[in-house]
Amino acid sequence: MKFTFFPALILAVASTSCNNATQPVTETPGTTDTLKVVKENTPVASTVCYASTGNNTVNLKLLINGSSVTGNLLYNLKEKDSNKGDLTGTLKGDTLLADYNFMSEGVQSTRQVIYLLKESAAIEGYGDVEEKNGKMVFKNTGTVTFGKGVKLQKVNCEK
Repeated sequence: MKFTFFPALILAVASTSCNNATQPVTETPGTTDTLKVVKENTPVASTVCYASTGNNTVNLKLLINGSSVTGNLLYNLKEKDSNKGDLTGTLKGDTLLADYNFMSEGVQSTRQVIYLLKESAAIEGYGDVEEKNGKMVFKNTGTVTFGKGVKLQKVNCEK
């Protein structure tokens, strides 16, 4: 009888241990680690504004959401027709490449613009362009030069 009791005891202890091991481990929702993952994976949209100083007026307002950018752009250059419109583009590193849809002298047009965005400035890039599908685009964005054109200073965005 002792011999059959001992194996039964071992079997009972083993089955109890197995039942404890198969119970799922639950985490409390909203723990610091969970919040950290959510924050790191969710892009935060930010609004940034730039403006020119001097005789020419150029205002650039951007809403940056991850690599996606939308905004408004206004050019009022001395002795040239003014134009203003919306832009939509992408941000790769510190370079914004966008389609600028604007109205000038009653005509709707679209052209690519490219800006190098720095901490305190936005520098417009210039390069050879060509017409494709009804809009002016850069022939090669790799050959665009920055610094010869309009340089905008970061400013507080107006409400």
